[in-house]
Amino acid sequence: MIDKQYEAVIALAKEAGTLQMHFFRSDSLSIETKSTSVDMVTEADIACDKLIVSRLKELFPGDQILSEEQGYQPNAAASDYEWIIDPLDGTTNFSIGHPIFAVSIARWYKNKPEFGVVYVPTLEEIYFAQRGEGAYRVVKDQSPVRLCASTQSELGKSVLATGFPYDRATAKNNNSQNIATMVPLVKGLRRLGAAAYDLCLVAAGVYDAFWELRLGKWDLAAGALMITEAGGEFNYHYDAERYNVISGSSEICKAIEGKVYLSNNGHQIRDYQLSKLL
Repeated sequence: MIDKQYEAVIALAKEAGTLQMHFFRSDSLSIETKSTSVDMVTEADIACDKLIVSRLKELFPGDQILSEEQGYQPNAAASDYEWIIDPLDGTTNFSIGHPIFAVSIARWYKNKPEFGVVYVPTLEEIYFAQRGEGAYRVVKDQSPVRLCASTQSELGKSVLATGFPYDRATAKNNNSQNIATMVPLVKGLRRLGAAAYDLCLVAAGVYDAFWELRLGKWDLAAGALMITEAGGEFNYHYDAERYNVISGSSEICKAIEGKVYLSNNGHQIRDYQLSKLL
């Protein structure tokens, strides 16, 4: 199902999730802001980041590492393998006691995903995928279930998910116009606040599609592979080190593409060309 070398990384994701729960809903949780008032980091982010980075350096000493909190960790070995880490996806949720947040860890090779794992500790759900081997979900101690993305073809019958960019207060395109456009056209629209988990739900066929503007590489690194291994599409437009994403059912992706504005340095763009990750 997956290479044995990745079993330790799945265990690491669970360990990081257990560490998250140690801090969750703590009255003494330390919270700081980064680029904006909604771009936050907590002591749980930092602790999980340190745990994951240090362990990956032990397990895969030749690989490069990119983490949301520490940035690039260059390796003199100049490996084509890169680990991409979001130690706590959904920090705002976490900081207010909302139970939807996750650990996301992925390994890419020559800028293409090879392995990914996402763990949601409050639900005890773990998602993992390896390129060419499928995507799976394990709930608590149950057996792995192979994921299958939606094949929905009618926009009016679809349930979509989306989110808002971290710079939504200043960006000329903060996705609000897109949401207003899409709401009357679909069966339902959801916003959980944790993109890594949103992408897993697309892979599982819970959502028919997902779009979002200006995601970080760490937000999508694992979830993108879940979707493609589950038979869905992962399409993106690169925007100044950020990713505009439209993913899910092929037909629904096409329908969304014709209706939403993407972002170029925060500005709206209607004419764009999407690339496929795999």
